[in-house]
Amino acid sequence: MPQLNPNPWFFIMVLSWFTYSMIIQPKVLAFVSTNPPARKEPTTSTTTPWNWPWT
Repeated sequence: MPQLNPNPWFFIMVLSWFTYSMIIQPKVLAFVSTNPPARKEPTTSTTTPWNWPWT
């Protein structure tokens, strides 16, 4: 069966991973986030109990 022959596909896989890891990945990681995450203090909300009319 020809699909089990790794001869042409292994080179294509290695070449695509090399392209991804050496060219595309540094360009993507160089982007600066427009909204960097800010550290926010947790807010506590005050809740009032609900007064049910039948209790």
